[in-house]
Amino acid sequence: MSDQGAPGGGRQRRTPEEQAAWERRRRRAEVFGESLPETTSDEREPDPRDRRDGDTWLKEQVPPHHGS
Repeated sequence: MSDQGAPGGGRQRRTPEEQAAWERRRRRAEVFGESLPETTSDEREPDPRDRRDGDTWLKEQVPPHHGS
C-alpha cells in the first residue's frame, strides 16, 4: 500500500490512527469538497472587490418585484 498523495508528499510511514484520519479526510473531501477554508475571513485581508458604499448594498437588496 502506497502513501502517495498523502499530506506532506512523498512516501512516509504513518501510524494506523494517522492513516485512518487521513483516509476519512480524503473521503469527506471527495464527497463534499473542501467545505472549510484554511483561514477565516477575519484572518485574511479584505477583498477590494467587496468594498461597496451603503447605497449600493441597499439597492442590491431590493427584491426584483419592487422595481428599481
